Amino acid sequence: MHDLVIRNGTIVDGSGASRFVADIAVDGGLITAIGPNIGKGKEEIDAAGKIVSPGWVDIHTHYDGQATWDQEMAPSSWHGVTTVVMGNCGVGFAPAKPDKHDWLIGLMEGVEDIPGTALAEGMTWNWETFPEYLDELERLPRTVDVGTHVPHGAVRAYVMGERGARNEDPTETDIAQMSKVVEEGLRAGALGFSTSRTILHRSVDRELVPGTTATKEELLGIGRAMGRTGYGVFEMASDLKREWNEFEWMGELSRETGLPVTFAALQSIAKELPLPEQISEMRAQNAKGANIVAQIALRGNGIVMAWQGTVHPFRFRPAWLEIIDKPWPEQLAHLKDPAFKQRMISEDNIFPESDLIGLMMIIAGGWTLQYEMGPAFNYEPTQDETIAARAAAAGVSPVEYAYDLLMTDDGRGFVYFPILNYADGNLNFLEELQAADDCVNSLSDGGAHCGTICDAASPTFMLQHWVRDRDGKRITLEHAVKRQSRDTAVLYGLSDRGLIAPGMLADINIIDFDNLKLGKPWLAFDLPAGGKRLLQKADGYVATIKSGKVTFRDGEYLGVHPGKLIRGPQAAPTALAAE
Repeated sequence: MHDLVIRNGTIVDGSGASRFVADIAVDGGLITAIGPNIGKGKEEIDAAGKIVSPGWVDIHTHYDGQATWDQEMAPSSWHGVTTVVMGNCGVGFAPAKPDKHDWLIGLMEGVEDIPGTALAEGMTWNWETFPEYLDELERLPRTVDVGTHVPHGAVRAYVMGERGARNEDPTETDIAQMSKVVEEGLRAGALGFSTSRTILHRSVDRELVPGTTATKEELLGIGRAMGRTGYGVFEMASDLKREWNEFEWMGELSRETGLPVTFAALQSIAKELPLPEQISEMRAQNAKGANIVAQIALRGNGIVMAWQGTVHPFRFRPAWLEIIDKPWPEQLAHLKDPAFKQRMISEDNIFPESDLIGLMMIIAGGWTLQYEMGPAFNYEPTQDETIAARAAAAGVSPVEYAYDLLMTDDGRGFVYFPILNYADGNLNFLEELQAADDCVNSLSDGGAHCGTICDAASPTFMLQHWVRDRDGKRITLEHAVKRQSRDTAVLYGLSDRGLIAPGMLADINIIDFDNLKLGKPWLAFDLPAGGKRLLQKADGYVATIKSGKVTFRDGEYLGVHPGKLIRGPQAAPTALAAE
């Protein structure tokens, strides 16, 4: 008798091949048989009329702190994700000398908008070195498997102290020591190394992430340490400044080490190279033998603005600054006062001195770029949904319309601002990249940007929006499943997952595809110390199975934790590898 049998499901196996109807047998956490006439199971699930897919492999998350205390791993686990890779963008919590704990928390809070109070209360810091951090991760079972990068910011601070934190140039000795730390991390089980080279990534003290201005010599030196291990992914977020010649050194590093280099490819106001030029530069290097992979987002990287969120259009008005530190009930009472409203919408913004002043001005008054999000929370809004258009139709000013929109649902309304990766009121420009083998679906930022976005729901969005609901249905379900399971797994050397085949990990989603639907986001205060985060659930996940154990049924968390730490690349089953 099998441990688990899934009956009569329509299997979309992750390979890109056509769907088929069959039973699946699971034993000892692995898929052991697929086909008709499968024997009985100790547990059986009838999946007739449902899609059966691999569990999603999300390679761009920031659960570095949360993974040390949280077994549920929401919200990613709510959306069929069974494997996460964290430690992206050069930020993380290891290695960490004891006097750098608060500094690393401030770095993560500033870069990834994760409440520092939650991190301070939630983490125990039972580690100093990166291998010790992996040991700590290994102690806690979860609903998902976790893997991680070695983060550049932490490495620089660990080796160079204040010089590293201030982005001073390293000596040859510094580079050698950083390379040793990275090599130790990979040999202990890290899946790669990450760095940040964008001015948008700053600590709570507005300091750039260590490594932002790193020289080619530093980056190549660390990359060569990865090459000595023979595996690992070099991950980067960058402004792609022309004078940095990023693709040149990325190509050189990949060719010399034989390892993949992956970067965040976005249509962004922070990037000097438009997205088509980013892809063209990448392909020019790959034509010379490099292996550079573009991580692309599935929707606009949008700020969900709310009174209690991290930012909203009135954030820089004197009236708001007077109540910014008051408890929410007192804030809400002021916001409901007509006199206070009139004062708020009539006064000018006061912006702090910053090199991000342009972004602040758009947040505070970019009414043609901000959208009203209705009950269905449309992530591909049109021009007639802008605050400017809706205000004109209502015969009021945009600022008053935005105020009233935020006041809906007793002050829990949202304004959507797709700051990155959105063009001409649609997502059409991403369609061609979805079909490209040198691009990979990514950038969910699961666990991060807690008060501004909730893109951990991206896998669900891919199926609902791009495959089922989008005009023309131009991406097949088979392709979409492959994009966020097998393709992401293979990039990180996780050849034991992302595919429904005998011998593979039994990481499986059972999906009621016709009824798959994203819920409206809400702002919760459920992190340690009452920290806030935007959350979003979905209907349609009949079951999520991790290593043969059902972790969620009909969206409900079952308190089952088969997830483990991933240490390094994972080999494919012998039978599969021989094919």
